[in-house]
This record gives sequence, structure tokens and C-alpha cells, in this order.
Amino acid sequence: MTDTPDVQGVQGEQGAQTPGKPVSASRTTLSHIMTANDTNLLGTVHGGVIMKLVDDAAGAVAGRHCGGPAVTASMDEMAFLAPVRVGDLVHVKAQCNWTGRSSMEIGVRVLAERWNESTPATQVGSAYLVFTAVDADGKPRTVPPVTPETDQDRRRYQEAEIRRTHRLARRRAIMALREERAAQGFDDA
Repeated sequence: MTDTPDVQGVQGEQGAQTPGKPVSASRTTLSHIMTANDTNLLGTVHGGVIMKLVDDAAGAVAGRHCGGPAVTASMDEMAFLAPVRVGDLVHVKAQCNWTGRSSMEIGVRVLAERWNESTPATQVGSAYLVFTAVDADGKPRTVPPVTPETDQDRRRYQEAEIRRTHRLARRRAIMALREERAAQGFDDA
């Protein structure tokens, strides 16, 4: 079992302690009603519209967690579970699942409900995004560790570590293949 981060914090570049922040400190929900301007050729909401809402909510969480600007480094495991329709009220719920030195994984759930009905919202999508905190020059900067507060937060933290391990392994495998092909004289540019 992987330990959760030290609630005391991490040591920054100048040796100062960066205190940890609880998951709840940056958790957010973004809500938006879908209109005809959001539709695709099938008459449902375009996946790109949902992805932008996901990126917006995740960016707000990342900025809140690190206390400044953060940029999207990657988005993976974006799953569309059900179509979203014109008139749906979409709720994008996001939280910081894991932190590294300068990166943060943000988990996002997308829920939709009819604007004029009192039925509960249903999950229509989910995604995981990695953000990097940056300074005024656009260079990576240290982020505070995230402190899971609940068993569900701890599970999400551990799952985020698994996803990170897979992302890094995939990147190493791709780079090794490219180097091997270059050594064989293939020009894959």
C-alpha cells in the first residue's frame, strides 16, 4: 500500500517548507446550461464543448491548489458515458487527486440533468488531467502536497499514482522505440 503525502509539507527550492493543502481546499463545481450553439451534427452537445468545460474546471482546481498559474500538461482517460442534450444543466466536479514536485493530477466528473425536471443528475463523463504549476517566466514551480481527507480521497490518490506510473512507462517505451528506429536509419519525422 502506498502512503499518502506527508501533511507537514515538502521542501521548496530555497529550503522553505511548503505546507500541504487538503483536497477540499481546491475542490470546485462548474455548472453550465447547454444551448443549440453547443451541438454537433447529431444534435447532441459536441464532445469538445464538454472537454473545454472539463479543462476549465480542472484549471480552476489546479490554480487554487498551487496558488497561482498552472497549465494543462495532459488529459487522459476522457470517457463519454452518455450524450448531453440541449437544455441539460451540466455540472463539472473537479478535485486535486495527487501532487508531485510541480505537477498535479485533477480528477473530473461530468454530470447532467434536465433543466426543467427534478430528477437527479447522472454521470455522463469523466477525465483525468495533469497540470503543471508555472512561475511568471512559464517555468515549473513547486506545488504544495495534497492531503487526502477521506477514504475516497486516499483511494483516488493511490489510483493517481498508478496512472502516473503508466504515463511515465508509456513515455519511456515510446522514446525507446523512437531511438531504436533512429538507430536503424528510419526517419520518422
